[in-house]
Amino acid sequence: MRNRKLTALLGAVTTVTLLGAPAAAAPAARADERWTYCDADAMVKQKLPNGSLWQLCWRMDDRTGLVLERVAYQGKRDANPITVLNQVTIAQLNVPYDSGANEWNDITSYGFGGRYLQQMSAVDCKGGSRRGVWTDDGQSETKVMCVKVEDTGLAYRLEGETPEQPIAQQGQDVVLRTIAKVGWYEYITEYRLQDDGAIAVRLGATGDLAPRDYTTVDDGWPLGAGQTDFATNHYHSAFWKVDFNIGGRGQEKVEQYDTAPTGENGTRAAIYRTTKTAVTTEAPLNTALRRWWRVVSPTSKNSDGHNRSYELELGASDAYEAHPETQPDVTFTQYKPCEKFATFNLDPECAGRGILDYSNGESLTDPVMWVRVGYHHVPRDEDQSPMPVHWQGFDLLPRDYTATNPIGPASRLDVNGRP
Repeated sequence: MRNRKLTALLGAVTTVTLLGAPAAAAPAARADERWTYCDADAMVKQKLPNGSLWQLCWRMDDRTGLVLERVAYQGKRDANPITVLNQVTIAQLNVPYDSGANEWNDITSYGFGGRYLQQMSAVDCKGGSRRGVWTDDGQSETKVMCVKVEDTGLAYRLEGETPEQPIAQQGQDVVLRTIAKVGWYEYITEYRLQDDGAIAVRLGATGDLAPRDYTTVDDGWPLGAGQTDFATNHYHSAFWKVDFNIGGRGQEKVEQYDTAPTGENGTRAAIYRTTKTAVTTEAPLNTALRRWWRVVSPTSKNSDGHNRSYELELGASDAYEAHPETQPDVTFTQYKPCEKFATFNLDPECAGRGILDYSNGESLTDPVMWVRVGYHHVPRDEDQSPMPVHWQGFDLLPRDYTATNPIGPASRLDVNGRP
């Protein structure tokens, strides 16, 4: 069941003027390296201790919540920020229950913005900076986003001259985080912008299990004393929309790579071959053993002369087979302004449509990547209460964005190619 009760603070914030909105109308060109798109309040510009820098514009959408735009990365040896993404945002969250009694589409039916957006408390953003949105009349501000730098552990290590002095460094991320309460769940939208140029896209779920969504033993897990109450198993199929703008040039290409055994053996092991397939038309695609995709710029190159790209890295994910649109792991479509949601599109020009409708065989000259990550939640005793955060998401890894490790030490710069 959806809990319609709102916090007293956010109950009045139903329509907002968003700090993340553009300072003026967006320029016609999608590649904009001059950073005139957003004003200071709508910009995050954070330099990490190891010298890397991330810069982006942000805004809050009533439905999708936190939207990042004009995302750029600058390694410590780069002269300027290099554009990575035009936009990234969550685009749907499908939540069907195994009992068949309930199913929700939390983004298009409710949303992670507007009245469902939660105020970011000091404990939610300990050690970070809270950013806010304003009411239309400009009289009150609500802090809704946390920006902070978090340590990530060992970033790299190489044997040094002595065991006590290895070539090693700790890593850091720039973390952007918002929270939305939809029903009994509280959803954390999180983007981790890593010091090496990688981007981790994550959705966290916490809050409480819905007290009315209990079922028989066949559809759930026993919670509470004995074998009386069974919390219903259910799915969280989250979709993200990722629009690249590599090097500020756009017009990326999509490539699929598959590695398979040849059936032959070398002197010490089996021989495998990796093949590249150009994805030139819109397509829903699925993972397979040793399969991966990258989005590559045909014009933007690193100092080694290699084309810059980002690789999609999918972690654990469960497909929900009952809907055709929740089955593909990734779908590539040609960019169209009205294609804003993965399913049940709310834009009047594409009303009611979804990724399978968008994927109708058009040529990919400006690809958009739709990533589905499914999580089948089988409740456990420890989910009461509050529920520990469980995460789902994916990573975008830079491939040939820089010629060498962008956070590596100067002493290793000469190691580039065969030693």
